[in-house]
Amino acid sequence: MYARDNVAGASDLQQRLPGDPDVEAATQMLQMLADPTRLRLMSLLGEGEHDVTALVAAVGTTRPAVSQHLGKLRLAGLVSVRRDGRRALYRTRDGHVRRLVAEVLHAAAHRITGEPEHD
Repeated sequence: MYARDNVAGASDLQQRLPGDPDVEAATQMLQMLADPTRLRLMSLLGEGEHDVTALVAAVGTTRPAVSQHLGKLRLAGLVSVRRDGRRALYRTRDGHVRRLVAEVLHAAAHRITGEPEHD
């Protein structure tokens, strides 16, 4: 048996690559999450619905800054909003995003504490 027998050809690998639209959408999502304030907001919103006042208090930044970040996250399709009277309640849009945020934060915690990685 030769090593080349276990190696996929370039065309095989190219067929397994995600398409350009998928990669572009994923890149945009990750760019939105690369901001510390937005990542904190997404972590909180992954736990449930919150209004801007609660998010401002939790994140410790100004109301206009939180509103601007929420607007960007909403435009990127990462959060949704629903009205409850005069209040706007924000939450993560879907389970994929919730799990992505949770996993990246867990991976970071493992890196910081030196705890072994999971398979």
